[in-house]
Amino acid sequence: MTSRKAPILSAPLVIFDLDGTMIDTAHDLIDSLNYTIAARDLAPVTFEDLTHLVGQGARVMIRRAFALREQPIDDSEVESLLERFLGHYKEHMPGKSRAYDGLEACLDRLQAAGYAAAVCTNKMEELALPLLEKLSLTSRFSAITGGDTFAVRKPDAAHILGTIERAGALPARSIMIGDSINDIMAARNAGVPSIGVTFGYSDVPVAELKPDHVISHFDELTPELVSGLLAHRN
Repeated sequence: MTSRKAPILSAPLVIFDLDGTMIDTAHDLIDSLNYTIAARDLAPVTFEDLTHLVGQGARVMIRRAFALREQPIDDSEVESLLERFLGHYKEHMPGKSRAYDGLEACLDRLQAAGYAAAVCTNKMEELALPLLEKLSLTSRFSAITGGDTFAVRKPDAAHILGTIERAGALPARSIMIGDSINDIMAARNAGVPSIGVTFGYSDVPVAELKPDHVISHFDELTPELVSGLLAHRN
């Protein structure tokens, strides 16, 4: 009788959103957006406005800023203003953007436990990739996908599932960390557990989005927490 080895499970994969989850980018997003909308003499936005603006990429952020100021904008103007935004944002990168307290120690803990990490953000690749590189974080991740990596983006499940595939992991061994409805809904749609962070840019308390768990600091994100959530889901 031939013996069979048990299949080797893929390492658990912890997927992170970027803006408002790993990196506090608020100041730079606000600066670049205000520079952009100044071309149409719109009043500047504030951090309080930001929670209603971010989450679907730069094009949508520009549209939402115009809606906030009750000003019309057509598609052709969005594209020209997008170029203005991208130029300003990339020129000043990384600006004031910094990793949230405890992130790098958290990544160290996960790596030491044999866990993998990935990034799944609605930020365009041409902004997300150089930002992570300038913050010396790129090498930490098995996969990094942006809002234009696939034909869809969060909250579509395929964005998370595509990230998992690129990381060489399995959905049953993956978990999503985020600060917004897009992150929590994408995880739910993909059938993976989610952890919400309280320090991001959600316009409602993240607990109201009903993630599987909530943390207020990366000190709380441990291998034991991840394994427990995965075990409970599976």
